[in-house]
Amino acid sequence: MLAPVTPPLAHILFVDDEPALRELTAERLTEIGFDVVQADNGERGLALLDEFAFDVVITDLRMPGVDGLAVLDAAVERYPGIIVIVITGYGTVRDAVGAIQRGAKHFIQKPFQFEELKHVLHTALEQRRLAQENAYLRSQLDQRYGVGGILGKSRPMQALFQLLDTVAPSSATILVNGETGTGKEVVARAIHQMSPRRAQRFVAINCSAIPETLLEAELFGHAKGAFTGAVGMRQGRLEQAHKGTLFLDEIGTMSPGLQAKLLRALQEREFERLGDSQTIKVDVRVIAATNSDLAAMVRAGTFREDLFYRLNVITVTLPPLRDRRDDIPLLVQHFVTKFTAERPGNAPAQFSQGAIRQLMAYEWPGNVRQLENAVERAVALSGGRTLLDVSDLPPEVQTASAAPAAPGVVFPEEGMQLVEYLATLEQALIQQALDRTGGNRHKAATLLGLKRTTLVEKLKRLEKQ
Repeated sequence: MLAPVTPPLAHILFVDDEPALRELTAERLTEIGFDVVQADNGERGLALLDEFAFDVVITDLRMPGVDGLAVLDAAVERYPGIIVIVITGYGTVRDAVGAIQRGAKHFIQKPFQFEELKHVLHTALEQRRLAQENAYLRSQLDQRYGVGGILGKSRPMQALFQLLDTVAPSSATILVNGETGTGKEVVARAIHQMSPRRAQRFVAINCSAIPETLLEAELFGHAKGAFTGAVGMRQGRLEQAHKGTLFLDEIGTMSPGLQAKLLRALQEREFERLGDSQTIKVDVRVIAATNSDLAAMVRAGTFREDLFYRLNVITVTLPPLRDRRDDIPLLVQHFVTKFTAERPGNAPAQFSQGAIRQLMAYEWPGNVRQLENAVERAVALSGGRTLLDVSDLPPEVQTASAAPAAPGVVFPEEGMQLVEYLATLEQALIQQALDRTGGNRHKAATLLGLKRTTLVEKLKRLEKQ
């Protein structure tokens, strides 16, 4: 008889529209040491896969709506190391072969003995452990999930890709909004590469990285003798980007005086170098980026309103990584491949599912850039090991509290107290909102779609319970 599963706990997603079989099997799997989350249809199974990196998916083949093959496809695309077991009462040899070809590890015919399923699970987990120790899962990123170097298959990223496809062919000025590390320059370069200007130069300048006294000369260039140290004529970034694209990063840090000069250059499509009276005409597409709220800066009088509207012809907003957690496995796979190729001997490596769960649980205030740094650190400190685990992650990621997979509500046989259940659920959601906002009640209320006063009243009521 097989021994119970040993730690770390293996997480199973069980998708089946037959409640009696699903619930009984899930209960017995839990008894021998698995953590099991149930889904009563394919749609629910796909939603749970977006939220959590399961070790194993057990799915029925024939279900109304989204069937088991769709669940299988989503699982193996999202998590290269996942184990998928397909079960069915109506399967044929052709079905079994098809499922295996699409990435399933096993195909079990209903009705089955529980011992058979347990043996299949034990064998599959052991095979994966050995594979992780001795070989690299060499899978290529599906190009459908990337545009111009930007990776993502989540809904926010798919919407972003559609927007980029629409705006790239035009010459309209674009304002890219997003938190630090979300990839604003990557998006700007993607727009340039997808535009008719791709054969010309993409010129980038970080307005916050250059002293104010030098930024004007960097933008517009200067004539010989324009200032001390100007020993010769120099083209500015605006002139260098003629017929191409100029990317102005951190535009919100630009001084009001320089904002006025930039506005004129954008409106008239002409400018003069510092210390020169000759007018230079340019044809440049401008993409500006900021992690500041420019509209708020306009209201505060620190950013010109006319320049804001000139830049904000088309707005592209990049979602933070915490709002697209289902992209993390794809990004991790990409970064591991990148950094593995750079280390001596090109020793293969991949992250365990437990490490993926921790990576998905962390909030990532530094977004994709921070994730990339975390993966690079893990690869560098791994000592050539092929399997990277939780212990290889930065300390703050290791201690992140993983949100449990959200199981469907199971209605007890003896009934339930609906008011008490809803109160508990409400309290949990409020606490999550407060945790995410660092205890800021105003921001937490916004996340919950409540007025701040309403949230305060709810907190007072909960404290009395």
